[in-house]
Amino acid sequence: MIALIQRVSSASVRVADRQIGAIGTGLLALIGVQPQDDEETTQRLLDRLLAYRVFPDDQGRMNRSLHETGGGLLLVPQFTLAADTRKGNRPGFSTAAAPADAERLFARLCALARAAHPVVETGHFGADMQVALVNDGPVTFWLQSGAPGSGGN
Repeated sequence: MIALIQRVSSASVRVADRQIGAIGTGLLALIGVQPQDDEETTQRLLDRLLAYRVFPDDQGRMNRSLHETGGGLLLVPQFTLAADTRKGNRPGFSTAAAPADAERLFARLCALARAAHPVVETGHFGADMQVALVNDGPVTFWLQSGAPGSGGN
């Protein structure tokens, strides 16, 4: 499972001109699901999202996690993160999970996040979404939580 995370001062997601999720200070996480992902990789990614130290401490160093700051978490499904872009000029999507599997694991990630963190908002799987954000820093990281033997961590 892949997460492109951005530390934000605000972020929101809209579907059909209607805002469906918004946060203030926190993390926007664009989520890609790969065929080898399962419940274990989903939990591992959530653990990393909540514990990854990207927020400044009193000295301005990135030493505080989302869990510590209590900021918002906006989870947005984005299957294009799992695209194969190694050759040619058009992405291939055979490296992305099947839609039904991806939707199930994204929903599981959202449920686990809501149970573990006080402020969780989400995009809508399969929808045409407009995502707005103010990237704070800018701070952006690529996290990957793969199944054992898949090269993820």
